[in-house]
Amino acid sequence: MDDLIVVATPDAVLVAHRNRVQEVRRLVEQLKAQLHPEPDLHREVYRPWGSFDAVDTGYRNKIKRITVKPSARLSRQLHRHRAEHWAVVRGTAKVTNGERCYLVTENESTFIPIGQEHCLENLGTIPLELIEVQSGSYLRVDDIMWVEGSHGRS
Repeated sequence: MDDLIVVATPDAVLVAHRNRVQEVRRLVEQLKAQLHPEPDLHREVYRPWGSFDAVDTGYRNKIKRITVKPSARLSRQLHRHRAEHWAVVRGTAKVTNGERCYLVTENESTFIPIGQEHCLENLGTIPLELIEVQSGSYLRVDDIMWVEGSHGRS
């Protein structure tokens, strides 16, 4: 195992002979030309309100670690094909769940049913960390319907 290049990131691991590393660029260009999502998909995604790490995806379920910056808020939204369970790991979340508005603190959780308008906000001074478990028949990002615009959305 001589002359190998090994690169590990949260998204992928590359193992290649050092004389062939430049071929990776061509491979990425081919994937993009064939409209594969992999060149642009990343496990950790940054947003104006914080970030999320897509920890695991299975059949009809997805698990994310979400971090919301102090005083930040996610847009009010709903999903037609998935429900969400939120478990707070650190901090306190202000949750709007339909017409109800309540606090969820560390070691507590809440459930957002399919089709329910909801919003998440960090009123605290430390980052809010939670685990989100999505379940349903369709878990892609285009199932998000924004009800109230923020972060440049309408």
